[in-house]
Amino acid sequence: MRLITAAELDEHPIAILHSKFLCVSRALAQTEQATTHRANALASLENINRAIIKRRLKGPGF
Repeated sequence: MRLITAAELDEHPIAILHSKFLCVSRALAQTEQATTHRANALASLENINRAIIKRRLKGPGF
């Protein structure tokens, strides 16, 4: 799995972020412990989660 960076997530709407979170969560379940793929999936999930929180704190943007 490729690492998804915070910069890549800046322009995505919240629905896409939730979709990415689900996809990466499923991919994480398929990884083996102590592998690069697992580390990238975990880091990607954290980046996606932070982007979701950032959007929620920002509000609807009227």
